[in-house]
Amino acid sequence: MKLKEISKDIYDVDAWLDESLGKEGTPEREKNRERAWEEYNAQILLDARKNAGLTQQELADRIGANKGYISRIERGLTVPTVATLYKIASAMGLTIELRPI
Repeated sequence: MKLKEISKDIYDVDAWLDESLGKEGTPEREKNRERAWEEYNAQILLDARKNAGLTQQELADRIGANKGYISRIERGLTVPTVATLYKIASAMGLTIELRPI
């Protein structure tokens, strides 16, 4: 989708987002929002594993999973359960903090 130019160097980004992701409040937009969060969290886990100096296989061994499972999580294809997320964090020497906004 090409951005609609309103005037020189001013574009209607809202229209572009609505067309690309669905209008605000629609199931399509919510599905895309959820997918974006999944990909964001997958990238955080990938970066954390690399910062911990672990291979996918080493992390998998630490949590009792297989390398393919870790790969699917890091590519955003699988969303781990909360319990597995805590195991992954612990295996990398990290903690998860839940706090009020």
